[in-house]
Amino acid sequence: MHLKKKSDYIEAVKCLQSKPATTSFQGVRTRFDDFQALHINLAEVIHAVGQFLGWHRQFLFVYEKALREECGYQGTQPYWNWSEDTDDIIKAPVFDAHTGFGGNGVDGTYPDVFGINPSQNSNRTSGWGGGCVKDGPFASYEVALGPGKLINDHCLVRGIRQDFAQFITYEAVANATKQPTFEIFRIELEGMPITPTHKMHDGGHLAVGGEMQNLYSSPADPLFYLHHANLDRIWWEWQAVNFTDRLYQVSGRSTVPPPWVNITLDFPLDMGTLGETVPIRDAMDIRQAPLCYIYV
Repeated sequence: MHLKKKSDYIEAVKCLQSKPATTSFQGVRTRFDDFQALHINLAEVIHAVGQFLGWHRQFLFVYEKALREECGYQGTQPYWNWSEDTDDIIKAPVFDAHTGFGGNGVDGTYPDVFGINPSQNSNRTSGWGGGCVKDGPFASYEVALGPGKLINDHCLVRGIRQDFAQFITYEAVANATKQPTFEIFRIELEGMPITPTHKMHDGGHLAVGGEMQNLYSSPADPLFYLHHANLDRIWWEWQAVNFTDRLYQVSGRSTVPPPWVNITLDFPLDMGTLGETVPIRDAMDIRQAPLCYIYV
């Protein structure tokens, strides 16, 4: 991504972080918090289900729309192709303090990254490289929500892990995109708990660590949107292999606990008050309105 375009995007994100919240979610302060709060409140019905990819595609669209309409952003939603950085992920350009999104957390500067016990003073991030991000454009941003469902003012936390890079390699992408059906593809992309090992979705989250490793509150880190844009790109690559068979192919359970049904193209993608709730059919072809984007 060109430095000027990257700078414009980061400034638009910071703009959302400076605007007051418009939702009624408990604990939200900013427009950026609004998006994180929606993800927190819906996390249990948008993961390990058939609508996982469709919901996150629509969520990215609504987020980008806010960047454009509320913060004057004229670019596009970038993606982080992490497969280019797996040899030494901590040196990925996306973590550059001057031209990227800031680097790793400082070990020991945040006591409970997992949200296991918010009153715990012991350092649960020791050895993970986890803690407060001290450089880059988001070093001073105070996160209001998380870990998990907590309402908890804290710094932006990261704990970058090289050992999870094995799940986001080019080989992992190639293995996913060669799968013959959407059902096998979505499971191969998402990973645990529907597979016995991590895959690209959870591998990317865990490689960044900190906020990103939490199922609920991961959108506290702006890198959430770049990670999911790359997953969306990979889904589009899978669709583009054979538009006739794959463009509108969906399947999977509607909820994790029973009773559940198999989703169809009529399944609603709930955006709360952040955007219109649309059927998953409307999120299948990114070239068509209202999405209207392509990947390059």
